[in-house]
Amino acid sequence: MTSERSWSRREFNAASLMIGVGAIFGSRAFAKRTVPVRADGSLLKVGVIGCGGRGTGAVIQSLMADEGSVLWSMGDLFPERLAPCLEYVRGTVAEDADDPGTAVAHKIRVDEDRKFSGFDCYQQVIDSGVDVVILTTPPAFRPEHLRAAVEAGKHTFCEKPVAVDGAGVRSVIESARIAKEKRLSLMSGFCWRYQDQVTECLERVRTGGIGAIRAIQTTYNTTGWVVPNPRKPGWSDAEFMARNWQYFTPLSGDHIVEQAVHAIDWQSWAMGDAPPLKCWGVGGRQARPDTPETGNVFDHFSIVYEYAGGVRAHHMCRHWPGTPSDNSAMFLGSDGICTMQPWQQSHTIEGATPWRGTAKSNDMYQREHDVLFRAIRAGEPVNDGVRMAHSTLLAVMGRKAAYTGQTVTWEDALNAQDGLNDEPWAFGPRQIPMVAKPGKQA
Repeated sequence: MTSERSWSRREFNAASLMIGVGAIFGSRAFAKRTVPVRADGSLLKVGVIGCGGRGTGAVIQSLMADEGSVLWSMGDLFPERLAPCLEYVRGTVAEDADDPGTAVAHKIRVDEDRKFSGFDCYQQVIDSGVDVVILTTPPAFRPEHLRAAVEAGKHTFCEKPVAVDGAGVRSVIESARIAKEKRLSLMSGFCWRYQDQVTECLERVRTGGIGAIRAIQTTYNTTGWVVPNPRKPGWSDAEFMARNWQYFTPLSGDHIVEQAVHAIDWQSWAMGDAPPLKCWGVGGRQARPDTPETGNVFDHFSIVYEYAGGVRAHHMCRHWPGTPSDNSAMFLGSDGICTMQPWQQSHTIEGATPWRGTAKSNDMYQREHDVLFRAIRAGEPVNDGVRMAHSTLLAVMGRKAAYTGQTVTWEDALNAQDGLNDEPWAFGPRQIPMVAKPGKQA
């Protein structure tokens, strides 16, 4: 977690990479790389809610996406997170500009009275006069924050996953409807949808490059998350969990939802975003240390999804130190096999029509914001809402199947009433969840 001391750029980047942020930077140069804006040169005021590594990166990308985008307000549960985020953004703007002083003065416009903290900081940011909201808090809070943003008429970037349970997904689907009705842009953090090599590959799969899809396999195997924080004197239950949010299912959704959902999204993409009929699977906690700060999350999942027509998709993810990492997909079709390895930038088809990807790599994190701000400027809204909700629900139903040991249908997951966050969050006592035992508890 961020401390109150001043972080160096190198330290901040290293910490961000540890928690899976990806590249905080995109292609840079504020003075040289800009998107054309309307002749009136109007500002687009950006507010960020959640100032950790991903929020910091998203702010930088939003400022790079448009000449008129400016950072206007900031909010985080913990006040000590604000200064390192702002310092890092300011340093990046200055470093990449021909005239650092002018660039910083133009791009960074956060007055002291527009820096907020606490559980209600999201509403204060939304009410601060912003045009665009960045939602990069722990996933549990995104449904509530997204609803507040669209009801207030704000364009939104909402990081993935967009919820941790069925209740949250239902809320997000309704928020997407409201955004569409109000002609607001809603961009998701499912960044691979904006990566040219993966897009080229999956569009080929979807348009018959391997014939009819028969089976899918995806993986998201890594060595784990950021090191958790042992409990300190004075921390309430709520603060303890919030400072270790990745490790508590009510806040993160577990790693299949918070992280591996990227690979599960490839599965959904290949299937035309049609929902599966049901899923079943296994999971557990074999290598994760048994300490209070590692919470109740599993360290491995293996899930099978069944679609109409008998297509089955298998997903595997794990957090095991000392083991190989892998993030890949294989699509078995009636006329060929597609192997997709984005980390290696290798995308091939073997079979009746052999193929090798030719698209160049691009900064998918930056592309998301480029598309968002172009849509806002053009008055032609982009809305990823339903798609991002569906991919999130795929991961949620997989977790539910592993936690319970039961077969879970799409309808079961979407309509579930066992919300993980029915009790509003506030600092103080709170039930700390136990590790799930299949066959004994949900």
